This record gives sequence, structure tokens and C-alpha cells, in this order.
Amino acid sequence: MDIDVLGALAAHENGISVTPTAPKPRRVLALLALHADHMVSVAALTEELWGANPPRSARTTLQTYVLQLRDLIGAALARGEDAGTVTAKDVLVTLPGGYRLDLRGGRLDFREFERRAGEGYRAMDAGDHSSAAKRLGEALSLWNGGALADVQAGDRIALEVKRMEEARLCALDQRIEADLRLGRHRELLSELTVLVNQYRMHESLHGQFMLALHRSGRRGEALSVYQRLHTTMVQELGLEPSPVLSRLQRSILTAHPETQVGALAEVPARRPARGVTGAPARAGHLAAHAS
Repeated sequence: MDIDVLGALAAHENGISVTPTAPKPRRVLALLALHADHMVSVAALTEELWGANPPRSARTTLQTYVLQLRDLIGAALARGEDAGTVTAKDVLVTLPGGYRLDLRGGRLDFREFERRAGEGYRAMDAGDHSSAAKRLGEALSLWNGGALADVQAGDRIALEVKRMEEARLCALDQRIEADLRLGRHRELLSELTVLVNQYRMHESLHGQFMLALHRSGRRGEALSVYQRLHTTMVQELGLEPSPVLSRLQRSILTAHPETQVGALAEVPARRPARGVTGAPARAGHLAAHAS
């Protein structure tokens, strides 16, 4: 079975869609897919579907949703080479206390994303910025919108979506870092313009945008990016940008843009912490670049 979760939910067996249209069976499939090849407990599935106050009929209703998924899987299996040897119960397995969706050698796009991103991170660690930019770009190309964009998520899926989105931001941060090290600052300007408007308080992205502008000889605009971030954070959070981002702002205020390219290339790469919480550390790294 091949499953896509980096965008709309899509599951295929033998190339045939087995994605249900009803909202709650889709949620069951989505949660099973996110933990493919591992058991998901009945309690977890019940919580996802009904929260803390499930109806008395919850278990029976869940079994109905599982049967609906098996009907779709069985119909697809009947048209494949394994017809008669593999059943829907072999794919969507009942276990004591839960269910397991077996990919049977198939593909889950988020796992492929993690594999490619991991290759990119290792390339960054080795100082191979060209390979890092390529691998991380390939990982990010697997995304076709927000994770599980067409699934009405409960608490458990919402948490998994947040984790996947933070992993995407982490890979994006490092791909931009690799591109900056390769001197692609001008090529990054349009992308970063969109990103800082989308993530209005993400300090790492703002720091990268400041650097790209600074290295393109647009120091005034780089300083304006900091000022907008400062205003937004003070008004919405009552906080100022981190000291490291402030140091980046001061270094841009006093530095000469044309002297920065060589210095930036000499600074060793640092991988951000997983998720958005790594932003302050990344901003500090950028400040070291421009000082």
C-alpha cells in the first residue's frame, strides 16, 4: 500500500484508491497510516474520533469504520496479482487492543521525506552544501500542501500534523542555509519574502531574509525586516526579538555587505533543533555570520 499524507490524504492498493470519502473513516485511515506497520490502540482511535466523551456505541462504530476500510482494500486486492493469497485482514490487521495497517513494502511519503531530509542533514554536517541543498529540496518537493489538509483532525491527528509541519520547517530552514552558503542569496529573496509573511514571528526565517538582503546590497531593507519583526513581536507577544537576532541587526547596521560573502562561507553549519523552537539558536548562528 502507498499512502500520501503530505497534502491531501491518499491511499492506494495495487494502484487503486482505497481512501474513504466519509470524514470519520478517513480519520481512522489517517491515524493508522501515520503509525503504519505499528499497532494503534482502540483507545487512541476512539479518542481521535470522539474526544474525551465517546458514545456508548463507540467500539461498535469503530468496528464498522474498520470494516468499511477493509471492503475498499479487499476490492483493490481482488484486482491485483495477490488476489486470493492476501486478504484485507492481512493488510488491516486486528490485534489484541487495536489495529495495525501493514504497508507490505509500500510507501508512506512522510517517511520518504524524513529519509531524504536526513541525507540532507548529514551532507550539511559534512560541509557538502550543494548535496545538502539538493537532498533537502527533494525532501520538501514531496509536500503538496499542508499535511492531511483534507482530514477533519481530532486531537491526536492534529498533534501529528504539527509534528510533520515542524519537521518541514526544520528542513526548509536548513535548505535555505545551504543555499545561502552557496551564494544564492538573490535567488532566495522572493521565497523568503513569502515565508516571512507566512511565519510572521519565525526568527530564523527573518534572520535568513535579513542576511539575503544584506548580502544583496540592500541593507536598508534588511534593517526594515528586523523592525517589522520587532513591532509584531512586541504588539502580539509583549516580547522583543532574541538577543542574538538583535546582534544580527546591529552587525548589519555597522557592517559592509560586500565583505560578508567569504566570512559566511567559513562558518561551520549548525543543524537547528527539531521544530520551530530551534529558531533562536539559528538566529544566533546568523548573527555570527554577519558580525
